[in-house]
Amino acid sequence: MIFELTQRFYFDAAHTLKRTIDTESSKRIHGHTYQAEITVTGTPDPVTGMVVDLGLVRLAIEQVREQLDHHLLDEVPGLGIPTLENLCVFILKKIALPAGLVSAVRVWREGQGDGCLLKAG
Repeated sequence: MIFELTQRFYFDAAHTLKRTIDTESSKRIHGHTYQAEITVTGTPDPVTGMVVDLGLVRLAIEQVREQLDHHLLDEVPGLGIPTLENLCVFILKKIALPAGLVSAVRVWREGQGDGCLLKAG
């Protein structure tokens, strides 16, 4: 049996964005509360009964969250342009879990109703 486990977290951050639409509001520094979700996929270990200990997932998330929460995303090393797409890639690359365990990363902004889902692999 294959299982998917998820763990959600949030971070508050500011950014700017160069766009061809909504240019005035996007180019000024502004902030959002971002929601994010990590999905891990696998088969449970026969001894522990777990795909992965969710405590380990929470620790890995906290390390990534510290790099994003209350930061100007334009200045986060390795993020690039602070889009939802790049946030998904950044989180996937930075999450300290065994290779292949993370199957998806989702980032969304509840207030705006927009989001992005990255399926790893």
